[in-house]
Amino acid sequence: MNETKPATAAPAPAAPKAPAARPAAGPEQSGRQRAAELLQRQGVLAVLLTVVIAASFIYPTFASLDNARGVTIQASFLAVVALGMTMVIITGGIDLSVGSVFALGGVLAAWASQYGFLAALLLPLVVCGGIGLLNGFLIARGNMAPFIVTLATLLGARGLLLALTDEGATTYLVPKDSAFGELGQGSVWGFGYPIIIALVLFGAGGLVLQRTSFGQSLFAVGGSSDAATLMGLPVARTKILVYTLSGLLAGLAGALNAARLSSGVTIVGVGMELDAISAVVIGGTLLIGGAGSISGTLWGVLLLAVIQNLINQIGSLNSSYQSVVSGGFLIVVVVAQRYLARSRRST
Repeated sequence: MNETKPATAAPAPAAPKAPAARPAAGPEQSGRQRAAELLQRQGVLAVLLTVVIAASFIYPTFASLDNARGVTIQASFLAVVALGMTMVIITGGIDLSVGSVFALGGVLAAWASQYGFLAALLLPLVVCGGIGLLNGFLIARGNMAPFIVTLATLLGARGLLLALTDEGATTYLVPKDSAFGELGQGSVWGFGYPIIIALVLFGAGGLVLQRTSFGQSLFAVGGSSDAATLMGLPVARTKILVYTLSGLLAGLAGALNAARLSSGVTIVGVGMELDAISAVVIGGTLLIGGAGSISGTLWGVLLLAVIQNLINQIGSLNSSYQSVVSGGFLIVVVVAQRYLARSRRST
């Protein structure tokens, strides 16, 4: 009798191998990453402290309280402008119009000061904020390049300034003993109101950037506008708001400067946009967007002011050397940021 062999079942297919797990970063790698991030954000503070300590030993007058007041009051106007520039650059943009808007704000404030404190303060805010709004609308809604748009408004704001002052022949003066003049020349404990205003604005800016959804949106938009759009973030509205804020802050700084000088000087603000960008980048904010800090910008502004003051202390050098030193710092910082970014990616 024929025996039938039981049918053998086909072997089950082997289960696919799970991909090898990526080894977790060791303490050495995570430590290097944290160190690179800390150096990128706060390295300028270490440089600033080193320069200040060294200068205090070399030049005894540098460490005086009067000199500190002079340095900080001069830095306060650039600081207010750089605050707005920081938020613009974090979103991946640029604002070249702030120097001309700063000068225009000063002229408008000086002209309007004859009508009272509120007029002197509100007119530059409305006009300069409107210029920032125009920048943001053309960039966000018109999909135009920030460089081109803000270069156009740089020329437009300077042209409007010249038209208001008869090609610079007319200088509007702030009335003596006016409340608006006191805003620029008054002080608390020896430190001028512009310094206090700048510090308050930086404190508020830091809170907005780190503690609000709007601040987090700035980083997301700067990291990738397309990804931010997919996440449902209001990319266009965010860009419009930051450029409007940049125009408002530039106009406010110009008004404070006019109150300080008791006049609307027409030749101020030339190249100020480059100083603001330098301070922001030296402070650790990436030009490509997506990373930055308010505190870093403040240290960058103070470092540039200290460098200018040291050049004045030396006496044998003129102020043009500040541009040379600032440019050197900027190159070093950009190279360092590139190296640190690669180091963070590799870890």
